Amino acid sequence: MFGLPDNTYFGKLVPKNKFYDKMSIDKKLERSFIDQIGSIRWLHKLSADTLNVEKGGTVEEVEVFQIKLKTSELDLNVLRQMDRQLHYHLIFILEFEEQYQLWTGYKEESTNIAFKVGNYYHTNWVTEESFSLRIDGLNMDTVYENLVRQIAGDTLTQENSESLKETVERQAAREKLEKDIEKLRAKIRKEKQFNRQVELNQQLKRHLKELESL
Repeated sequence: MFGLPDNTYFGKLVPKNKFYDKMSIDKKLERSFIDQIGSIRWLHKLSADTLNVEKGGTVEEVEVFQIKLKTSELDLNVLRQMDRQLHYHLIFILEFEEQYQLWTGYKEESTNIAFKVGNYYHTNWVTEESFSLRIDGLNMDTVYENLVRQIAGDTLTQENSESLKETVERQAAREKLEKDIEKLRAKIRKEKQFNRQVELNQQLKRHLKELESL
């Protein structure tokens, strides 16, 4: 599926209640699993053996799950729950009415837990024929990084030779700065005192200049 090698196919159905039965999750999230998901299939196992590449220093395997949806919307916390329970790097293929959306959460090592999940990235809704994943890289670390970049598309534009971690951090800083700029603009519109308006505008200019450099 999506150009992944046939020998990586696993194809095991996973009961969706595996992710909420006997787990300490709230009832709202449990209902999301029940109401929004038709089935979950463990579709592919990408590893050094199945891809004939070197092992990674961080990435052991990349597991690909196909999630058939009952609706076109999925609670993002469903993916977070699966990521928390499965200590591998994951790619999710959401399927609804023969349209597909690929999602992945960027995972990095953490001192307290196996992996910390950061931002999630996804494609637009696509057909299986219009999108494919390329396996690029000599080891599992670089294979994973390239898969994340393909799914994220223009959201994670690489500059120079920066690593995926550096790109993710730069993008996170950019998103935070953009939110701060919107808040500042809202404050400026509401501010009545001229001196305070001048002060806020100066701060806005500094933020905009900083945004240009990211």
